[in-house]
Amino acid sequence: MVMGSDSAKPQSTPGPVTEADAPSMRFAAEAPPDGASGSVPSADPPAAPDGNGRGDARRPGGSGRRRGWGRRERGPFYAALDLGTNNCRLLVAEPAGESFRVVDSFSRIVRLGEGVAAHGRLRAEAMDRALGALRICAEKLESRPIAGARLIATQACRAAENGGAFLSRVREEAGLDLEVVDQRTEAQLAAEGCFSLLDPRAAGAVLFDIGGGSSEIVWIDHRPNRRNRRKGLLRAWVSLPVGVVTLAERFGGAHVDHAVFEAMVAAVRNEFHRFRAREALKQAIGGDWFHFLGTSGTVTTLAGVHLELPRYNRRMVDGLWMEDDDIERMMTKIRGMDYETRRRNPCIGRERADLVLGGCAVFEAIRREWPCTRLRVADRGLREGILVQLMRADGHIRRGRQGQAGGEPPRPPRQAQ
Repeated sequence: MVMGSDSAKPQSTPGPVTEADAPSMRFAAEAPPDGASGSVPSADPPAAPDGNGRGDARRPGGSGRRRGWGRRERGPFYAALDLGTNNCRLLVAEPAGESFRVVDSFSRIVRLGEGVAAHGRLRAEAMDRALGALRICAEKLESRPIAGARLIATQACRAAENGGAFLSRVREEAGLDLEVVDQRTEAQLAAEGCFSLLDPRAAGAVLFDIGGGSSEIVWIDHRPNRRNRRKGLLRAWVSLPVGVVTLAERFGGAHVDHAVFEAMVAAVRNEFHRFRAREALKQAIGGDWFHFLGTSGTVTTLAGVHLELPRYNRRMVDGLWMEDDDIERMMTKIRGMDYETRRRNPCIGRERADLVLGGCAVFEAIRREWPCTRLRVADRGLREGILVQLMRADGHIRRGRQGQAGGEPPRPPRQAQ
């Protein structure tokens, strides 16, 4: 059985996070293009997945052998698995300087949380889909000696009354011991994984992670002061009980007109009362330069549509800056697509065609509440945060080492006097 590392369960009350609460988030390393070494890559290997979503599943001949795409693997190997409401994702990586290099990956949409919001239970067919994906993950983990791993489950297993029974079944049938993390841990891992994309000249960022069953919003304060002498404090966070799957189930996802979309936005904004730092963040944004830092399928989809990619390409998307006009144009474009047009779009596809507008509604609610003029797109998140933490704990990534990704950031606009 593949076991994850032990971890303390932090308190889950949304609100301010002290410097002691999130010491490692500052040191998230950097991500270069796919497969490159030097900074933290969230890159999937370049092999295209087959019809089962397996990617290149050839087994290595051991440490030091070359894999199918010509790289030499040396190890030690670390693994991060994230079983969410909508997706099952795995990354396996090895240290590379002050960061890591991805050597294997897997991602499949399983919709584990389908129906949980309405009925409070995981459906049999959803559990079967997730188990099928997890068996593939187990095969990949067994193909290498794993020095450290953390295997997490999020909102669907937190919320479902039969979530514990499902995880017991996973242990028995797939040999994987998954840890159900709380909302606070989920927010911290997202920040850890994306932190290096923060513009160092910004006063801070509104990081958001739009999931299937929940959405996390994190206020990253980048201003040094007496309380925060080192830049990059995770100032406050909230986890909202809305995501692309829950919104699609509540409002419908295939046929969404203007009235339905606005109802989705209103439903999300109705949850903002949970964020104790709501007004303080508004005031901070009004007095200094902040930018959005988005990690989710919604923002990567927006970026792919913006770039008019014939096929989704992470190298083109991760770290991309989008101006407010770009965001508005892409949101309008996607909202104007009917279901079939969304399904045929190569950056949306069949599996996201009924979910993407729910994600756009969450993002639109965030934009209206905390308006920022720029968005940085992050095709990375929880798994990358896990890998950074595991490798740092074993001494492969030193504290205080971090870089800036994706080339020259835009210059912050001068504030009106």
